[in-house]
Amino acid sequence: MKEELRRAAGSLLVVGLGGTQLTNLERAWLKLVRPGGIILFRRNLEDARQTRALLDEGSALCGAHSFRCVDVEGGTVDRLRDALAPMPSAQAVALAALPRGWEVRSPTLSERTRKDGAPSFPRSQRRDLGHPNGLAREHGELIARGVKAFGFNTTLAPVLDLALPASAQVMGTRAAAATAAGVVEYAHPFLAGLARHGVAGCGKHFPGLGAGTLDSHLQTPAIGRSLGDLWLEDLAPYRELRNELPMVMVSHAAYPSTQGKNRPASVSHYWIATVLRKRIGYRGIVFSDDLEMGGILKFMPIEEAAVAAVRAGMDLLEICHSPELILRAYEALITEGERSAAFRKLLLARARGTARQRAKLFASGADPALSARQFEALRARVLRFGEAIAKAQPAAEAQSA
Repeated sequence: MKEELRRAAGSLLVVGLGGTQLTNLERAWLKLVRPGGIILFRRNLEDARQTRALLDEGSALCGAHSFRCVDVEGGTVDRLRDALAPMPSAQAVALAALPRGWEVRSPTLSERTRKDGAPSFPRSQRRDLGHPNGLAREHGELIARGVKAFGFNTTLAPVLDLALPASAQVMGTRAAAATAAGVVEYAHPFLAGLARHGVAGCGKHFPGLGAGTLDSHLQTPAIGRSLGDLWLEDLAPYRELRNELPMVMVSHAAYPSTQGKNRPASVSHYWIATVLRKRIGYRGIVFSDDLEMGGILKFMPIEEAAVAAVRAGMDLLEICHSPELILRAYEALITEGERSAAFRKLLLARARGTARQRAKLFASGADPALSARQFEALRARVLRFGEAIAKAQPAAEAQSA
């Protein structure tokens, strides 16, 4: 039973590594923990060959069908920009895609007031909201092809936050649009582009950072929006895209004007179990933002955060750098499972469910490496796409002014 508990605890962790090659210490703790996946950053990447070798060795020490994650949104969050080519931001692509004379309309009162978890913007009305966004789909396809070339199977994108003035200094160009409809019009074809190439996407940062003024890497944002406003605006993309998102990342922000009070969403039963799972009806994988971030560690120690997140309904816990924090979270899950029969049952069930979803997502395994010629052709296409988006910006900005 203890060995089963250890395997379950490890399988709920997605972990970061220190450099471009595994150290003996990393091999030892990876073999012990057997995490559910690995996430890499620019510190880990030199070129496609080295990255694939690192992922292959690390994944061999993880559970079956493990996540191979990277953050490639485009713009300021693009871990492959130096190793492949810079990818334009979601906001730049969404802005360039606006056709002449077009603008996103706001939902009607009847659409906005639906609170049964149904999408705010029915598919039959999508043509009223926008148009088939070929640029967003191409953005998704190019990102998918890029991450696969380096051996990844998951990109932590798209951002579904609203591009509101309050968060402009923090979010920059990461958010595609200021309205829920605009975000959906970008994210829907973007996700289709990822799916076409077998790459899992992840919508973030639930329930929404659009009205936040603080960086959750450093502090816990307290976002004062009411549940009504969140439901009609920030949560609408999750409602609309709930069947298209393989994963949803939950933020460390708090929403004191809701039933969630001052508790970070990442450890909140209200936000994960009640709103995301029950009211919205999401059935995919629920993934935490990095548990090393100040937004959660200034609220509680990582041991408490890991246990609280699982109790709240989290499927995967992301810890991006520190082996000490990874091991502390791992041991905390095991200790709580040994202490509490109810938590042990929950942990084992969560591990089995997540393993089934991983197997479904990654049944086909990794694609073979690109040849040098194929890689250069991909780089050239990304560069051309970036140039086309850049050229479209002045006209798009004038159109939206």
